[in-house]
Amino acid sequence: MITIKRLLKEKGHRVWKVGKDHTVADALHIMADKHIGSVVVMDGEKLVGIFTERDFAWKIGADTSEGKCKQVKVEEVMTRDVVTVSPDDNVNTCMALMTENHIRHLPVVENGEVVGIVSIGDVVKDIIAELQFIVDQMNNYITGSR
Repeated sequence: MITIKRLLKEKGHRVWKVGKDHTVADALHIMADKHIGSVVVMDGEKLVGIFTERDFAWKIGADTSEGKCKQVKVEEVMTRDVVTVSPDDNVNTCMALMTENHIRHLPVVENGEVVGIVSIGDVVKDIIAELQFIVDQMNNYITGSR
């Protein structure tokens, strides 16, 4: 199982952020433009929340009029209790945290700074790659291939 540090090295460290005073519309525009499911919410350099597709769906709901999205601040609907991981954690830790907390995105924090984000897709991709490696190794062992 690889560490988050290695996963981020392969995936990249890009994190899309919004300020806590940005509107839901601002956050949604970034998410749509970048094809991502969440943005971290910052107060200056401090992580104060995460805004996800679920936050939008569950807290704004069917009232998706652009007027409302332009009026509501991200701070009002974001998830405040952000579950994070460190670069030294591994993918199994991420999977356990995501499952236990019913979440799909984990900001990666090192020394108080957001240095990346891991999604459920990243975790699944790594697990599939590891399982494929094991299958290939077993196949080689059984068939005597090197």
